[in-house]
Amino acid sequence: MILKQLYLESVQRLADAGIAESEVEAALLLGHVLSYSRTQFFLALEQEISPQQFSLFNQLLSRRLTREPLAYITGEQEFWSLPFAVSRKVLIPRPETEELLEKIFASVRQDGLPPGPVLDLGVGSGAITVVLARELADRLVFGVDLSLSALGVAQGNIWRHQVQPRVLLLNADWLTAIKQEKRFALVVSNPPYIATTAMETLQPEVRDFEPHRALSAGVDGLSDIRALAAQVHPVMLAGGLFFMEIGADQQEAVLKIFSSFPEYDRLQVHPDLAGLPRIFQARRC
Repeated sequence: MILKQLYLESVQRLADAGIAESEVEAALLLGHVLSYSRTQFFLALEQEISPQQFSLFNQLLSRRLTREPLAYITGEQEFWSLPFAVSRKVLIPRPETEELLEKIFASVRQDGLPPGPVLDLGVGSGAITVVLARELADRLVFGVDLSLSALGVAQGNIWRHQVQPRVLLLNADWLTAIKQEKRFALVVSNPPYIATTAMETLQPEVRDFEPHRALSAGVDGLSDIRALAAQVHPVMLAGGLFFMEIGADQQEAVLKIFSSFPEYDRLQVHPDLAGLPRIFQARRC
């Protein structure tokens, strides 16, 4: 079969299944099978696809039609213009989290940080950890995750991007494995923040495939955020910064939670590119 014909048929099948951006998804999936970049793929539309490639593509397309995320099918997701291995053991890195990192680095450039290491709470795939280690190259980065299987994925990405000499991973429930002393200049987290009652409203790609423990945080979606508010300040240096991604409807609740702790000041919430309140920031007094 000619690649162009298969591409057009695939676009229609994906669209019929309710999958957005079906043209992009079909091109990426075919490019994965052929080991082509997107440019190479579109330059090769008149070529014949082999029976083996055709068979493999149909297997993968069938998975996508069940709404399995493309990143889990290909085993990779781009984040911060870097490739990251992903699996169903971890959340797929999202553009909103890149905005979290952009806000962090802008703040660090403007106001600086006290001397000390960095802490990433909820490592997942290791995307945040790796970017922190690359961009703040003069600092050690500690990463914590409750899931051993997630830490295995993260470790692979840390070695892939050659930041392993400055990264230490810990298996723990938030800060339970860290001595309660002021040591961190920057703490970053993308915690679970979806209410359990809202899980059924999520897209099938998220609801049916991504790890629920990394998404859901109690009846109101704030249980892990409350834990962080109580546990983060004892390990932060004076003048240190805390950044966290939050749900778009949680601004008022998160500000109220953190304002109950006198150890924090300069509380603020920054909008994402869609104008939604998404990035929480606080300073350790």
